[in-house]
Amino acid sequence: MGADLDDIWLAGVDGCPGGWLVALLRPTGAEARARIVPNFADVLTASEAPTVIAVDIPIGLPERVGGRAAENAVRPLLGARQSSVFSVPSRSAVYAGDYREACRLAQETSEPPRKVSKQLFNIAPKIREVDETLRTSSAAGRVFEVHPELAFWRLNGGRALTEPKKVKGRCYEPGLALRRGLLIAAGIAAEAVNAAPPKGAGPDDLLDALACAAIARRIHAGIAQPFPDPPPLDAFGLRMAIWA
Repeated sequence: MGADLDDIWLAGVDGCPGGWLVALLRPTGAEARARIVPNFADVLTASEAPTVIAVDIPIGLPERVGGRAAENAVRPLLGARQSSVFSVPSRSAVYAGDYREACRLAQETSEPPRKVSKQLFNIAPKIREVDETLRTSSAAGRVFEVHPELAFWRLNGGRALTEPKKVKGRCYEPGLALRRGLLIAAGIAAEAVNAAPPKGAGPDDLLDALACAAIARRIHAGIAQPFPDPPPLDAFGLRMAIWA
């Protein structure tokens, strides 16, 4: 990409209770910024104008499901962490008005019939937000789906992490420390990695956003790999792949 690297920002984005936590990095160097924005569209219009946006949310929704290829491709790589990769149902199920309807539509559009997990349904509003934004703007070419555990797998030399980041819904310090060490080894400033998260986000949210930003660097450098490769497209031309 022809722009001066000193003028370029790259973004890693993770959903959080306060909206979207955005971690911004340069293509090289340790400088990092982090803040919360209320809407995903705010990432696209940020003053830094990120060239690559790597977001932890499913992108590209199938009309019918036999298991989305992206999830099927990455789960075997993550060992005990593979349960963090939720199964994405059909577009109609993601856009359902309530959980009961989502399960009905998911069963009608999957083979074999499968309901929607509660975890996936809880993030459906954010999936819809990104889907609607990408279908109604020209930004799809610079927005990529990533997953923090796959990002840390990549930062850990292609090895699944041995420690979870949460245990029984609470942050687990050994797991957070492992992830902090990987981010610092990847060249992100220790001050940014060890910083308190912005109000409205947890410590794990900050680390996840920074991991997504580390993959944005790989995408910008042309060395990231999509799972699957090549990425299939949904009915609206959106890529259905997780990058690392």
